Amino acid sequence: MKAKDFGLSKQDIIAMSDRYMLNIGYRFPIVVEEAKDTMVKDVDGDEYLDFYAGIAVNSAGNCNEKVVEAIREQAGQAMHTSLYPYSVPQAVLAKLICETIGFDRIFFQNSGTEANEAMIKMARKYGVEHFGPEHYHIVTAKMSFHGRTYGALSATGQPENACQTGFKPMLPGFSYADFNDLESFRAACTEHTVAIMVEPVQGEGGVYPATKEFLQGLRKLCDERGMLLLFDEVQTGWCRCGETMAFMHYGVKPDAVTMAKAMGGGLPIGALAATEKCAQALNPGSHGSTYSGNPVCCAASYAQITELLERNLAENAKEMGTYFMEQLGTLPHVKEVRGLGLLVGVELEDVDAVAVKIRAMEKKLLITATSNRILRMLPPLIVTKEECDRAVQTLREAIEELAS
Repeated sequence: MKAKDFGLSKQDIIAMSDRYMLNIGYRFPIVVEEAKDTMVKDVDGDEYLDFYAGIAVNSAGNCNEKVVEAIREQAGQAMHTSLYPYSVPQAVLAKLICETIGFDRIFFQNSGTEANEAMIKMARKYGVEHFGPEHYHIVTAKMSFHGRTYGALSATGQPENACQTGFKPMLPGFSYADFNDLESFRAACTEHTVAIMVEPVQGEGGVYPATKEFLQGLRKLCDERGMLLLFDEVQTGWCRCGETMAFMHYGVKPDAVTMAKAMGGGLPIGALAATEKCAQALNPGSHGSTYSGNPVCCAASYAQITELLERNLAENAKEMGTYFMEQLGTLPHVKEVRGLGLLVGVELEDVDAVAVKIRAMEKKLLITATSNRILRMLPPLIVTKEECDRAVQTLREAIEELAS
């Protein structure tokens, strides 16, 4: 659809959206009409350099040709089936993912938060079936983010964050411990703890990578106590952090892992992958979803993941991430640059990060900010040095203008 097809201007589209849609946060005053690779074009023809990739989604580039073709082909064959029949896209995608990242079973969902809901349900049911009715406690990290549905929101270790305000009481059975502090997690576990659930890199929490000692320590702790180790890789997965999955950096394999964002190439899909011992907890009737394994979404995901793997975009994420972070370190008012691969955070001092985000957008660069202190950038994994240089120069101008 294009604005001209409806006789509408950019201002008309913005006004219509503001009139009829829920007001749940700041939006860029941009009406996207086309997007390709690392560029986004609005209805007025203005082009923006995309350094947020739809929040870590368009990892193989906006409107990747192979993903678009897979969507077109599948949409002309079967668009929806539900879980009753089998489908080719669902079967080949399940095999591809399980064999690529080394898990036994997978269940598809529609988003990252739904994938985390499934993982939480699986862990609780596993605990109850193996140890007893009180064995459902899960420890997550402070400043984590696992989603906005009730179970995932309750697992999110930000009790004072706006995402929980007004929605309490949260679901019981969760405790929060300090990220990268093994002893804090050990102390938070009780005799009824069934699992520890963490992100290998905290994204919304400020872009904090886990240390190898921390994740390896969690694996050992879980093995000693018969607990499950669960990784939320909704944002970090599928080559974003310089490996196929971020956990591969650490020499640690979880018992279950969730994914979404990059796996769909722009279409809504998430998944829970698990070992056989965990997966058996979700038996017939215990979980389901009308749209799970949607053929079009699975076809898009198969094309997207194949692109990421065949083009070795994890390696480009590693190389460009290192280069980009080095260049970001030369900017004024930067307190710290941190990240893993092309999940990059810049902590600022004496300059408001949200204001920098807005000024960058005005200069045709799209980024995000997790707070007033921290910029977060997640460009498509096809990004080049020249594009990184352009982004750094734009940020330099934005920061200097706001600082003065």
